[in-house]
Amino acid sequence: MQRRKFINRTALGTAAMVGFPTIVPANVLGKNAPSNKINIGQIGCGRIARDHDIHDTIRFDQTKYIAVCDVDSRRADDAKVLVDSFYKEKTGKQKYNSTKVYGDYREMLMNKDIDAVVISTPDHWHSQPAMEAAYAGKDIYLQKPTSLTVKEGQQLRKAVKDTGVILQVGTQQRAMPQFRVAAELVRNGRIGKVHTVKIGLPGDPAGPEAPAMPVPENLNFDMWLGSTPEVPYTEIGVHPQEGYSRPGWLRLRSYGAGMITGWGQHHYDSAAWGMNTELTGPSSVEALAEFPKSGLWNVHGDFFVKHEYDNGMTVYTSGGYTNGIKYIGEDGWIFVSRGSYQASASDPVDKEKSAKALNASDPKILESVIGENEIHLEKIDDQHGNWLDCIKSRKQPISNIKKGHKACVTCLISDIAMQFDRKLDWDPDKEVFINDDEANALLHREQRKPYGTDYVKA
Repeated sequence: MQRRKFINRTALGTAAMVGFPTIVPANVLGKNAPSNKINIGQIGCGRIARDHDIHDTIRFDQTKYIAVCDVDSRRADDAKVLVDSFYKEKTGKQKYNSTKVYGDYREMLMNKDIDAVVISTPDHWHSQPAMEAAYAGKDIYLQKPTSLTVKEGQQLRKAVKDTGVILQVGTQQRAMPQFRVAAELVRNGRIGKVHTVKIGLPGDPAGPEAPAMPVPENLNFDMWLGSTPEVPYTEIGVHPQEGYSRPGWLRLRSYGAGMITGWGQHHYDSAAWGMNTELTGPSSVEALAEFPKSGLWNVHGDFFVKHEYDNGMTVYTSGGYTNGIKYIGEDGWIFVSRGSYQASASDPVDKEKSAKALNASDPKILESVIGENEIHLEKIDDQHGNWLDCIKSRKQPISNIKKGHKACVTCLISDIAMQFDRKLDWDPDKEVFINDDEANALLHREQRKPYGTDYVKA
């Protein structure tokens, strides 16, 4: 469908395309007017949606969830029950049955009543619906990683720039105070000039063999596969048919790159905050990694990645380090982690090792007060709340597409480096490997028609 026709059909028109709010301001109709609500559509209704994104968005009074969508009809129906139950309790009505269910997000995007979408799909289904949502004039909350490939990320970045929609990447560590405090202390020289950063990320284990199984009647498996190659269905390669535990697709390279992108975008984004490299990237990358020799799952296990930056900093990432970020300077170090926080109950967090969320070589470093004329980083209380505020103000959110894309690129080139036994030189501005056609060939993947960002019509 051509972009102009799509925009006209959604009744959003020019105003949405140039970045004006589709929400009628409170001073026109009053703060409780229905038109002052941000109507939300949920794309993807699995583990992260239920445990994190829906919960952390629906609780704001300025929002109203009006639609849910999933290619698994059972999960879509479960999400409807979840949303309807929330509003039933909130409104005190004996029955609430207003949430619309979709099996195809493209049909949802044509609903002119939807102002914004939350995308909580598997990694290979991040960029395409986000691009199409942008061209439909919908603001977007997008789970990380931002894209499956570097080219996808570039295409999404362009779509957001072209349309002026508000896109927030779900790197919620920016809303956790310890990450901001650590970054501010580092940026203001409390540990002297930083020369090394160590990032701890776990790997994933190998899995069992998995014979082909009949596709469940409730799953549109062809659409679930999307732009990725057609393969036989097996449950541990997709998601559980009962319950919402950690899905098997996270451990398959067709749909993501494992922990280097799964948690990597969180930590690389946070590290860049402290390193003041949010809008650039490393100048080289080299890596070692173990990959399973049998079984269905094939993402990296134990690994080691080294990034060098033009500002003289070197970043090492490995499962051998405690999960978190350690900034090392000439005068000391600061370590920061999530502590015992979990976005989902099935997150593989080692609570004991990561229990202390903020630490330093000298406790006095953490007591240091940032002066009025020093660097103060943006402070927010909630990642989803910041997105909602920006939908109304039309200001850029804390994890906008430019920052989100750069953090994701660092993850993706790390995964690419794991495929080679040599150092790769990287141009962070042009986003290409220097004089390396073999590595550059991995910046994009062939996409299966009719799915994929290459087939989105702007």
